[in-house]
Amino acid sequence: MIISVIGSGYVGLVSGACFADFGHEVICVDKATDKIAKLQAGEIPIYEPGLDALVESNCAAGRLSFTTDLQEAVAKADVVFIAVGTPSRRGDGHADLSYVYAASKEIAAAMNGYTVVVTKSTVPVGTGDEVERIIAETNPEAAFDVVSNPEFLREGAAIDDFKRPDRIVVGTDVARARDVMSEVYRPLYLNQSPLVFTSRRTSELIKYAANAFLAMKITFINEIADLSEAVGANVQDVARGIGLDNRIGSKFLHAGPGYGGSCFPKDTLALVKTAQDNSSPVRLIETTCSINDQRKRSMAKKVVAALSGDVRAKKIAVLGLTFKPNTDDMRDSPALSIVQALQDHGAQVHAYDPEGMESAAELMENVHFGADAYSVCEGASAVVIVTEWNAFRALDFGRLKESLAAPIMVDLRNIYRREELEKHGFQYHCVGRPDQEIR
Repeated sequence: MIISVIGSGYVGLVSGACFADFGHEVICVDKATDKIAKLQAGEIPIYEPGLDALVESNCAAGRLSFTTDLQEAVAKADVVFIAVGTPSRRGDGHADLSYVYAASKEIAAAMNGYTVVVTKSTVPVGTGDEVERIIAETNPEAAFDVVSNPEFLREGAAIDDFKRPDRIVVGTDVARARDVMSEVYRPLYLNQSPLVFTSRRTSELIKYAANAFLAMKITFINEIADLSEAVGANVQDVARGIGLDNRIGSKFLHAGPGYGGSCFPKDTLALVKTAQDNSSPVRLIETTCSINDQRKRSMAKKVVAALSGDVRAKKIAVLGLTFKPNTDDMRDSPALSIVQALQDHGAQVHAYDPEGMESAAELMENVHFGADAYSVCEGASAVVIVTEWNAFRALDFGRLKESLAAPIMVDLRNIYRREELEKHGFQYHCVGRPDQEIR
């Protein structure tokens, strides 16, 4: 089967490489000529573990190629995936669908024979209807069906998520399109991955509902963390105690500085706007968005409090900038708000991240970036762990203490144990665990 993927960003590139690895012939399309040139030269524009090897092997096998020529790529294809960005629209927070609609027009003009057009981009309910209208209006003679097939990829584990998914959601009521999509995902039958067929609008809502629920779960445990600190409880034990209930589950119950990334912030906001437009407000999601925005900046207060309420002119070392480990993605990272808040309090911020410093440099001002975790701590009044990279899980405490001007650690990801740090002479501050538990 010949598949074209419109958009060679995170979702498009991972999806295209994985489809090629299934044995399909895949053509990835993007208007960014520099990006396509790099991909053709074997350079991967994003950091995702294992993606470089997957792209290289499938290009070498002739199953994966890259082009800026949408017309030729679509004309060849049996299936065309739309995987362009849907960022939050400036001013009102709605999903910006301009890229989706522009791609739809170009696809319509280029189609040759029956084609299944699939929205892989995260889009609000009803977007598939509009895509269908645009294609039919642009090319009245076109033979096509529009299908919704949302992605559920975690950055840092995207390839495994694609090849071993919890479920594959396909939104269509058309038997012919259903057969085509079954063939696209046929290689996953061996893994017995559930292929869930729904209506197109239901499929579109599933994606938003899933992300909103996970965002609420993160926000819930963060509020329980605050309560734990206030009453002398341990949020990690609380999370384990409730997570062992299989109705709740243990995932996404890790207290921290709030959620970020390319999906949760924009998708929760887009769902709120969709609900408001349809006079069916989602109050829980609205509150989740508000709490999370406030939480990121409030984490800086922990750092200020750890330094007796004053960080003015003091050097603060920040370890981890990306919104999660194993990615270079800085979109809506908690570090952006935390660093800005520290600077607003007068601190001088020095930072290190294994993969995200190039992206961070474009988004942060007056931050000094170091070569490693220890160099940024040299002479710092405190070290703050913002992202739980593996490189920060086994720090040399002796070397770290020698580097710091004061042995103070603020661990916003709870990756260490208090007794371990105190044994090495550190003042240790974390999230949701009191300085001393009340018995």
